[in-house]
Amino acid sequence: MEFWVYFAAKPLFWLIVTLIVFMFASELNRRSGGTPLLHPVLISMAIIISFLLVTGTRYETYFEGAQFIHFLLGPATVALAVPLFDHFERIKKMWFVLLVACISGAVTAIVSVLLVGLAFDLPVEVLLSLAPKSVTSPIAIGIVEKIGGYPSLAAGLVLITGAMGCLLSPLVFKLLNVKDGAVKGFTLGLAAHGFGTAYAFETSALAGAFAGLAMGMTGLLTAFLLPVVISLMGFN
Repeated sequence: MEFWVYFAAKPLFWLIVTLIVFMFASELNRRSGGTPLLHPVLISMAIIISFLLVTGTRYETYFEGAQFIHFLLGPATVALAVPLFDHFERIKKMWFVLLVACISGAVTAIVSVLLVGLAFDLPVEVLLSLAPKSVTSPIAIGIVEKIGGYPSLAAGLVLITGAMGCLLSPLVFKLLNVKDGAVKGFTLGLAAHGFGTAYAFETSALAGAFAGLAMGMTGLLTAFLLPVVISLMGFN
């Protein structure tokens, strides 16, 4: 028992645990054919949460080690600008179309989920947590904190949305006969945020570049549009 208490209190221990779990989840995902249902992030979350519950470890203790990985989210996001620069000329020619598509997609994502939630008579707090489901977790959590939802619920819903977007996108692209990598990437980034962007990069650098652009634009536009939409729909 003393042995466990000693190592559990060390930040390096939880950093190693996180890395090992993610490598295991990535290998499991690879062997399963890359299915979004077994996305490494989802599997890692399930394993680590279960481990923390079994060992009775507080999240704050775990995060002392995981914060080193958390810090890398910033540089990783900034690094998305590199493929964007490579395709900057094409993006300049399409800026108006991309802007209209992004606004339409963001508004549709917000309104559709709110209408479905209202149809099932969900509590207002749950509806507000659902509204930013199509933007990346840090932005969604920040938005929900401001509008009165549940940040933890929003984070979970964002992950589920990303996994579903990756799972359904191949079928949608096939039905609509979408073959352009830029269109596929932008759609994935808009509807499935970080999950979709990672999935797009597996397809091509072009798709990844447009997915990263869509993810950033959707997050920014949703932060401005969501309060307006929920106000017009009578939630405030």
